[in-house]
Formats: sequence, structure tokens, C-alpha cells
Amino acid sequence: MKVTAAVARAPDADFTIEELEIDEPREDEILVRVVGVGLCHTDLVFKATSTIAPPAVFGHEGSGIVEKTGSAVSKVAPGDRVAITFRSCGECARCNQGLPAYCYTMPMLNYAGMRPDGTKALHGAGEDVASHFFGQSSFATHCITYERNVVKAPEGFPLELAGPLGCGIQTGAGGIMNSLACQKGSSVLILGGGAVGLSAVMGAVVQGCETIIVLEPHRGRRELARELGATHTLDPAEAKDLAAAVRAILPVGIDYAFDTTGIPDLLQAVMGCLAPHGTFGIVGIAPPGTPVPGDLMSLVTFGHTVKGIIEGDSDPDTFIPKLIELHNQGKLPFDRLVKTYPLSEINSAIADQHEGKCVKVVLLTGQQ
Repeated sequence: MKVTAAVARAPDADFTIEELEIDEPREDEILVRVVGVGLCHTDLVFKATSTIAPPAVFGHEGSGIVEKTGSAVSKVAPGDRVAITFRSCGECARCNQGLPAYCYTMPMLNYAGMRPDGTKALHGAGEDVASHFFGQSSFATHCITYERNVVKAPEGFPLELAGPLGCGIQTGAGGIMNSLACQKGSSVLILGGGAVGLSAVMGAVVQGCETIIVLEPHRGRRELARELGATHTLDPAEAKDLAAAVRAILPVGIDYAFDTTGIPDLLQAVMGCLAPHGTFGIVGIAPPGTPVPGDLMSLVTFGHTVKGIIEGDSDPDTFIPKLIELHNQGKLPFDRLVKTYPLSEINSAIADQHEGKCVKVVLLTGQQ
């Protein structure tokens, strides 16, 4: 069948809106009619670096309605409303421990741009198009995905909001709630006030953190961070000495830090902000070759922990429903981050997000 997709054809070129062919689902696959899809920084990093060779369709925060299922699929049926998240095997030791983000086959299933057998689900005029990004490639009106990717969205929950739960929201909130497991009454420093950072703010509120500091250059995002529960905000243009700025608030230092920026100088500066036995969690994408922040003997002396985090250490089957419930209770108002655009306006949406005119873009296909 034919689908409309936003196709990346060169790292420095705009996405092009094209008509492609999509495969019928295989026995273990699910065809989803995409309603909305979040725009994530990871999509743009993969495009800019050609980590997956173009032409490629990205998108890994899809949501929509199941249209067809393969014969081996039992988790969902046609007509089900679903959020689509990352893919995992469900069989390795990490998956069995409830840590699917550290699945032994995570890179192959999510970052290869093809099925494990080398085939692709999307096809253009005389060419195959890289697909299966995070097991979905949902910058399109339809996508092929898998049982481990999908989580049912309850009736009454806005389906277009469900997609970002699959990556950005669960990464930010999960990083605080699962990975760092911030204790009630503790302090946390969050670097970056984008969708992941502001989700971390909301997660910190849920955890009962007493001091929540956000470092963010855009004034509007600093103001939103305050509205969502941050107790302090810092402008990096003014807080040039980050450790001094943080210790002016908490002289003993911060219990937890959470980076969404991947900026090497900031990563290093955070180490001077940590209290004894403090923990630094990192989800930001840093340039290749960036060293692990800190000095070894300082880590030993003060008992610091530096922790890499993928997808907020979440098990989507349990954590996404928890996030939806928190939202329904008014405790995770992530809809306040969202601005919607038609899929056809993806390039304008990227520009607006880069300029700080919006926090979280959700692209709509016009389908229900």
C-alpha cells in the first residue's frame, strides 16, 4: 500500500514529503495507521550524521491505530489505539530483568535502519528506503512495528499525545523516577529545559524533590520550568561558573544531576556541583570521543557516581501506563510542552523547535 512519509535524503537537506510503498506486515509485525509522532533530537542527530544511510524515514515516538497484525501477534488487534516505543527482543537477560532499554540486541533492532535480515519495509521508485528506526519509522502515515514496541492507549486519552511517552517523556521522567530514583526531600540539577529536561522536572516533583534547579538558555522555557515545579532556574549566560551558581543555592552541593544537553564543558562542570555521594545521570548525546566527566580520584574521594541512561531505564509496558495515570491525575502535565504541526510542515517545526518557539513538536498526519 502507499504511504506518505517525511524522507531524509541528505544530512544537511530538508526532509522531503514523498509517496512510498510499505510492506504488508510479516507474521511478527503490526501495521499501524499513524495519528501523531513526536519530533525528537535523536531523529535529527541520526539524520545529520547519516548514521543510517539515506534515503531514510525516521520517527520513533509514534502513536496510532492498529490496522493489521501478523499471524504470530496476540498483544494487540486491529482497532487498538497504541503508543509506539523502542524495540527489544524480550528474551535476553536484560529484558528478563525488566531492563529492555539495555537489550543485548538494542542497536540492531533500533539503529540499523532495516530488519535483522537486512530487508526494509519502505520502498521508493526503484530503491529501498531505510526503515524500522526504533522498530517503527513513524514519520509517515503508516508504519510497521512489533509487539514489544506497542503499548495500548486507553480510550479517552488524546492519542496524538501518546507518542512522546514512548521516548522523550519516559526518558526525562524515567531518568529521575527510575534511573536516579531521586529520594523525597533531595535536590536535583537538570541541564536543559527541552522536552526531556522539563519531563525530568515533572518527574522530580512526583518524587518529592525539595530543590529542583534547571539550567536553560531560553527565558520562556525557564519560566515554564518554574510553572512545572522547578524551585530555581539558571541562565547559562549569567551562571558562567556553574558550580558557584549551584553552591550559592546549596552550599554542600546537589544530590543528583541530570544532563540532557551532551555539551562536554557542561558535563565536566557538573562534577563540581555534586554533594558527597552525589549521582550524575546522562542522557544527552555528546560528540564522539567525549571523555567521561570527572577526575577518578575525586570520584573515589567523594563517592560520586556517573551513570549513563537510556530511555529512563523504563519497561514501557508498565511505565507508559504509569505516566498516563500520572497525567490523568494532573501530576504529569506534559501536554503543556506540546505544539502540533502537520507532518507536511516538519521542516518548519524543526526550525521553530531549534529557535525555542516550542518545546515538544508533535507531527499530525491528519488521520484518526
